[in-house]
Amino acid sequence: MKNSTILRVILLGAFAILSIIVVQTYWITKSWKLNEKEFHQKVILSLSNVAEELANLSNGDLPAEDLIKRVDPNYYIVNVNNSFSPEILEFLLKKEFNEAALNEDFEYGIYDCETDKMISGKYVALSSQIETTKPITEELKTDDNFVYYFGVRFPHNERYILDSMALPIIFSALLFLSIIFFIYSISVILRQKRLSEMQKDFINNMTHEFKTPISTINISSDVLLRTPSIQEDKRLQQYASIIKEQNNRLNKQVEKVLQFARIEKKDFKLKLEKIDLNELLQNIAYSAQLRVDESNGHFDLKLCKEHVFVEADRLHLTNILHNLLDNAIKYSKDTPEIGLAAKKVGNTIEIEISDKGIGIPV
Repeated sequence: MKNSTILRVILLGAFAILSIIVVQTYWITKSWKLNEKEFHQKVILSLSNVAEELANLSNGDLPAEDLIKRVDPNYYIVNVNNSFSPEILEFLLKKEFNEAALNEDFEYGIYDCETDKMISGKYVALSSQIETTKPITEELKTDDNFVYYFGVRFPHNERYILDSMALPIIFSALLFLSIIFFIYSISVILRQKRLSEMQKDFINNMTHEFKTPISTINISSDVLLRTPSIQEDKRLQQYASIIKEQNNRLNKQVEKVLQFARIEKKDFKLKLEKIDLNELLQNIAYSAQLRVDESNGHFDLKLCKEHVFVEADRLHLTNILHNLLDNAIKYSKDTPEIGLAAKKVGNTIEIEISDKGIGIPV
């Protein structure tokens, strides 16, 4: 993967992540405000009903204005202009909150003008399975504008809002995990790319380093083959020929590695040329014959009856046939029995390599 492609992926991914974060933040903020507004409306409705019931019990009238005042986001004061008992207030508050599905803990207190404090206050736990009451943990605020009133505070109203936002919170958590996975994936891609580049550089450097000794061996083998004493000894001449041929094969393998590097750089081109197939197969069979003879095996070569020319890349075609023959010899059970045959079928040429090896498991 090119550096420009990775850079585009990172930039597009970062833009997408930032866009999703902005949308998600807006959605959560809006959801919080909506749930907070819903909570406020439920509280106002419930406290209005409590005030009306208290007025009905005492045959009193409710003030035309400023019935309910929101002192803090979680604290409300209700102006009733009449007296009532804490027990009745607590009962009515529980009833109205339950009917409004507002099962949230609250604290209440009644204003005492003599002490100028909120008295008879209790903490009522509605969120637990068993309703309990206990003294309030913090004194409730008073208001100088009212005379007869009571106050209700919800110490954990944020919990109610968060419970109502369970789905957005889950989606946000999933989004956060996706972002972490994306960042981790990008880091893995960059690390793998860096390792791949190091590997390519190492292979390219090593293959270029091989070129010098290969050239030296090639020159040395040519000298040996031209030496009269070597030419007189068929055995030594055969070994010198093997050195020459295998050195040429090693050189071709090095060229193949370099060509693979060019393929990855999209600079690969087949060098098509007109090849005498029988001559190519004879050269390949000569090398394979030597290996088969070392294992006391049998090698059978059948060429086309007439000279056949094919248009192909000599290096790659030679490597393909060498690899197939190498595998046939390598995976033979006992003594290898290898066959290499070529025949003309219409306008095509069929090349067949046979062996009696272990085969390929299915």
